Amino acid sequence: MEKVLEVKELSKMYKKGVYASEKVSFDIGQGEIFALIGPNGAGKTTTIRMIATLLSSTEGDALVSGYSINKEPAKVRENITYLPDEAGAYKQMTGKSYLEFMAGLYAKNKNEQKLFVERASETAELGDRLNDKIGSYSRGMIRKLLLSRAVMSRPALAILDEPTSGLDIINALEIRRMIKSLAAEGMSFLLSSHNMLEIEYVSDRVGIIAKGHLLEVGTVQGLKDKYAVSNLEEVFERVVKQNEIY
Repeated sequence: MEKVLEVKELSKMYKKGVYASEKVSFDIGQGEIFALIGPNGAGKTTTIRMIATLLSSTEGDALVSGYSINKEPAKVRENITYLPDEAGAYKQMTGKSYLEFMAGLYAKNKNEQKLFVERASETAELGDRLNDKIGSYSRGMIRKLLLSRAVMSRPALAILDEPTSGLDIINALEIRRMIKSLAAEGMSFLLSSHNMLEIEYVSDRVGIIAKGHLLEVGTVQGLKDKYAVSNLEEVFERVVKQNEIY
């Protein structure tokens, strides 16, 4: 499987001897959904922001489609999209005008802009509601719109932080199915979530991080078998406690 992301001993030190993320290494293949999970303050967001070129690394590197986050950040940004948990949209715009505006920022020409809007409109599955102002949307509708905007250019890697946070069961399921469908088309995903049920449903592999250290990587079923437990929450508990992180 072709590697879309290769993370190589990536570290971020905020002050001497204190690391938010230390020597983190993993990879993501084409069309793979990889979830990075851990408690608050574990180093998930720091690691994700380094990969997204929003933070500089202290040590190590990461390659996105072969481009270094340290040496070629502009090329990395051409191959990724990043949707943080706190992302929002312009409430006075209609959904359609928002997509047209955002497509205009990323597209190289008018034809590509039109293609991006068509893709996003299809992905969002909001139908005629795209003609309504975003201020009238539910949280679930906004999240669908934002995700469709994030993937309209079909990046090699989509980085999603808490993609279904605060959504009801129906909207969360629709978002998860959207992610799995895009992965089936070849897009790769790096997810961060506290929702273990979501991670079990959507992820191909999982990385467990705590206190800046990546402690375990594997498939959900492989990790459950390894630790002889019935769910991912118990795997997480075993891994963290065995490594005396708390």
